[in-house]
Amino acid sequence: MINLENYLYEKTKSIIMEWDEAGIYAISFLVYANEAFTYQQHKNVSEFAISYNTEKDCNCAPKFSEERWNYAFWRQETTHIINPNEDDNEGVKILFDWYKENKIENIGFEDSSKTYDENMLYIGMGPVGYYDLLTAVVNVAKKMQDEGFIADKFGNIPIIVHDLEYSWYVKDATSHANPNREADVFLEALKSNYDT
Repeated sequence: MINLENYLYEKTKSIIMEWDEAGIYAISFLVYANEAFTYQQHKNVSEFAISYNTEKDCNCAPKFSEERWNYAFWRQETTHIINPNEDDNEGVKILFDWYKENKIENIGFEDSSKTYDENMLYIGMGPVGYYDLLTAVVNVAKKMQDEGFIADKFGNIPIIVHDLEYSWYVKDATSHANPNREADVFLEALKSNYDT
């Protein structure tokens, strides 16, 4: 049996343990799918990458500012755990074995008739396979917060689980990933900056 969450946890934790830059105030767990991401015959495959931002990176921006919390302003130096564009990426191979074991099929397919409501607001859950990976990533982040790993290393900072557009499920994902309310400031900033 493939334990995707355990794999993601061990890989992610080992990378985070190496981070020693001063002023880290937030960690990014980016889960993102794009038509350009391909693995074998599948398109629109999800990736998982991690990074962080520092007070220096955001120029000590105000508490609720977009400059502090919007990933587009971050330094964009990520480490991929799952990268569908690398043929020999161990993470994507494990992910697809996990999909197969859990009978998750049609990876990358997204039903366009179920992605937007009558007001053209996005209500979808991403392409097939995306939300499943997102859920696993949330559980990994929650475990790190619950066990105190992040607090012991960096203090009480959030793990932001997100995509590039701050879809409707980002708020829920980040909230669940930070069970001790580590992400309250981010969630308030998201609400004020994006009216979600």
